Amino acid sequence: MREIVFDTETTGLNPRNGDRLVEIGCVELVNRCETGRTFHAWFNPDRDMPAEAEAVHGLSARFLSDKPRFHEGAADFLAFIGDAPLIAHNATFDFGFLNAELEECGHPQVCMTRMIDTLAIARTRHPGAKHSLDALCSRYGIDRSHRVKHGALLDAQLLAQLYVELMGGRQIGLMLPAEESGADAAPVGMRDVVPVTVRPMRSFTASPEELARHAAFVAKLVDPLWSTVDA
Repeated sequence: MREIVFDTETTGLNPRNGDRLVEIGCVELVNRCETGRTFHAWFNPDRDMPAEAEAVHGLSARFLSDKPRFHEGAADFLAFIGDAPLIAHNATFDFGFLNAELEECGHPQVCMTRMIDTLAIARTRHPGAKHSLDALCSRYGIDRSHRVKHGALLDAQLLAQLYVELMGGRQIGLMLPAEESGADAAPVGMRDVVPVTVRPMRSFTASPEELARHAAFVAKLVDPLWSTVDA
């Protein structure tokens, strides 16, 4: 099963108010494992960058001024995601900006039925807890020490790890890929287990010598209790 984890950075909170998408990062998963394939792009929004937005992701209008417009990279992005489900944190936000940009440049919008929202999953799994990406990475022990500011590809990579944990962790994919499977193949995660030596079953049946010693001992008993019991 192929899935795409993605994240966006924007100039603000509402595409209907003129805010634009300025960065997108995608990570490919197959059977909930990262394949190493990614997609990343910055886009020139053709507008100023509000200071509060720049403080979050560090992308200035000057930095973005020589980057392509979204319509110039839309075809490559659509080719990368194909028809796979799309996973994002607070996904309605990212879908809103993505579909606004696609609509603006004449491409069909991405159907909302493809959306998987890790924020909604986290709220179900951990009601009452903090559900930010940072808080959830801390909960699941995902290293985010290199995350100084928001970045679309970095956040997508962190989210890919978080998504796997939210869906049950690495144990969901213990079997080897088909081309590696075989009679001698060991499940992933079991190949480093130290083999255990199985000892042969011990026999507890008395030997003839033990039976003879027991009979000799019983013969020495004087008026044993069982001799007074009626047959």
